[in-house]
Amino acid sequence: MISRRNIRVKVMQTLYTMMLENRADTGEAQKILQQHFDQTRSLLVYFIYFLTEVIAYAKTDASHRASKHLPTYEDLHVNTKITGNELIRKFSGDKNLQEQFTKQKPELICDKELVRKIYHELTESPEYKQYIATDTREKSSEKKIIEFLINDKLLANEGFIAHMEENFFNWDDDGELVVQLAGAYLQKPISLNFKQMVTADKELFAKDLLKTVLEKSDYLQGVIIPKLKNWDPERIALLDMILMKMGVAEFLFFDTIPPKVTINEYIDLAKEYSTGQSGQFVNGILDNIHKELVMQGKMQKVEYKKA
Repeated sequence: MISRRNIRVKVMQTLYTMMLENRADTGEAQKILQQHFDQTRSLLVYFIYFLTEVIAYAKTDASHRASKHLPTYEDLHVNTKITGNELIRKFSGDKNLQEQFTKQKPELICDKELVRKIYHELTESPEYKQYIATDTREKSSEKKIIEFLINDKLLANEGFIAHMEENFFNWDDDGELVVQLAGAYLQKPISLNFKQMVTADKELFAKDLLKTVLEKSDYLQGVIIPKLKNWDPERIALLDMILMKMGVAEFLFFDTIPPKVTINEYIDLAKEYSTGQSGQFVNGILDNIHKELVMQGKMQKVEYKKA
């Protein structure tokens, strides 16, 4: 399911939208956040759909070749073993997945020519030829060929990445997560609930974090500003301020999250999403605030209570 890191990214993006437009309505913000979660689902469903289309193309290719005016022996004997791959075959029996296909209509954006090209690249590989060289279906080989298709023929294909980026603006944010979820789904389809992409506890964390930063924005900024020293608050990148507010909110109002985890998470997000200097900047500010809160006895974390 969606990780806490991805949740923080989506909360950050929602806050950026709200603050950029000078809005503070929590109800509206929650709707935007939900849209981000829905976009992750859409991306996952399409990724799985595209994968199945590449595999299903084996039968399409066999039909095309057999219908030639003068088909060769090879044309009449195309090996379609992969279409019966045990991992992929489970998809057709998953009503939840089929429901998502019906609802989202991924076929409307699917690039059929790209599917064809990737399939032919797959069939020309030594790995594929080794796979079809035997009629047996060992679990390890069934898994290995699908992993090869995903890692070497999809994710390593510039055309496929461009296609995903063109159709899903959240590919850069969620691509790695989606690949992990797809891999887990291949192994155990029942483990993935497409209707609930976020577990109840993580959904609560996301909503609470978003609401806290919006409703306590001025208070959080008041904690941050004294630590800026020679920095003009008005000149600080909006994204940096949002990340620091989220970090301070976790310090003060989320007592089960270790401060070190909070600091490391927001350093990484600042490095990835903000300016080149943001990681070091956010690190310094959050670290100073953390130390001061500890000295003042305001850091009411579970670890401190137990100590």
